[in-house]
Amino acid sequence: MNALDTVVAATLDRPVSAEITAAADRLADLLGGRAVLFYGSVLRTGDLDGVLDFYVLGDGRRHRGLRRLAGRWLWPDVSYHELPVGGRTVRAKVATMPLTTFVRAAEGAFLDTTIWTRFVQPAVLVRASDDAARDAVQRAIAAAAVTAARFAAALGPASGSPRTFWRALFAATYRAELRVERPGRENQIIDNAPDHFDRLLPLAWEAAGIRVGRRGGDLSPTLPPSERRRLRAAWRARRRAGKPLNLARLAKAAFTFDGAARYALWKIERHTGLTVPLTPWRERHPILAAPGVLWRVWRR
Repeated sequence: MNALDTVVAATLDRPVSAEITAAADRLADLLGGRAVLFYGSVLRTGDLDGVLDFYVLGDGRRHRGLRRLAGRWLWPDVSYHELPVGGRTVRAKVATMPLTTFVRAAEGAFLDTTIWTRFVQPAVLVRASDDAARDAVQRAIAAAAVTAARFAAALGPASGSPRTFWRALFAATYRAELRVERPGRENQIIDNAPDHFDRLLPLAWEAAGIRVGRRGGDLSPTLPPSERRRLRAAWRARRRAGKPLNLARLAKAAFTFDGAARYALWKIERHTGLTVPLTPWRERHPILAAPGVLWRVWRR
């Protein structure tokens, strides 16, 4: 185990509250997960009144037919759940995908950028069904760091602090993806866990075999010209594919987001104070119901 693997294992093994563990267990049983990763704002704040973010990684056999085919190419599947845990309701937004696909995505095997950019940020492995699943997730998170670090070396400055390289990388991924983010979002991500990112980058470069010069707090990665050209060409391909891929996923989610109406109505109530009843029709037809709900919000 190298230094990067040691840091990744320690990060993934951090303790979480009993409510989060119980929610992860329920979701793993419900969705057929071999491993459950917890990440996002509640990991930082511990505020269980918010929405918990999970990735549930399984064998990919939960759906059949067209939905299974769509999930094979346009992962992850997304769902929203309200779980009774410890005398309270815990709300969770869950992404589900095969564990094998997750590992390959973290390794940068696809044009997709979302997995390795998401999981180079802090996450906790709340549940693993066995040692093989745990090892696969740890390997994937370490691979995500290496994938991100390689692109950071190619897209970032010749020399700078670790945070300078991360800013350059995250800013590039936001431009490539179809996301509505405020300017400076990359700074917020880094500021949420500055020590994590400072420690991770040189370890990931070392694991990638990239030589690094140091001068004070600045780092200077050395990439052979052929490797720099290869990485920049690979990034151009991802930049071209990013927005069309995101659009396809949004179209898929519009028809396959389990619990979409319940999630939307809870968000409306949380942010506006307006309670809109969840009727059976709204739950079955969230897209058709949306104009009427938005009209009520606008009138309010």
